[in-house]
Amino acid sequence: MSAESGTWTITELASEYDVTLRTIRFYEDRGLLTPERRGTARVYHPRDRVRLALILRGKRLGFSLDEIATIVDMYDAEPGEEGQLVYLLDQIAVRRADLEQRRRDLDQTLDDLADVARRCQADLDNLRSR
Repeated sequence: MSAESGTWTITELASEYDVTLRTIRFYEDRGLLTPERRGTARVYHPRDRVRLALILRGKRLGFSLDEIATIVDMYDAEPGEEGQLVYLLDQIAVRRADLEQRRRDLDQTLDDLADVARRCQADLDNLRSR
């Protein structure tokens, strides 16, 4: 980061967020990031940095890029737009329900695997004791 200007290069952002330059350029192509251009150099401002963090968090949570775009665009909108807030709350509820179901599925799968491992170990112990 340039201390006096509060800006970042594409390389600095990529390094900070552990993503490739191609990833950042892809988000630019989708209109999710809009860095300033100085000649051929891209200059990212705090707004771009926050948006990149939101995009990456949305991806980790399983949101599609279209859903992320809608949510990230809310970052720039005036707060309190009822339709935007309702949309965001709906998306959060859907995502939470999905993640909670995945957690239940993972817990069940882990329990099933533990049961199979116990049975296999018991069978192995029986074979070795003969």
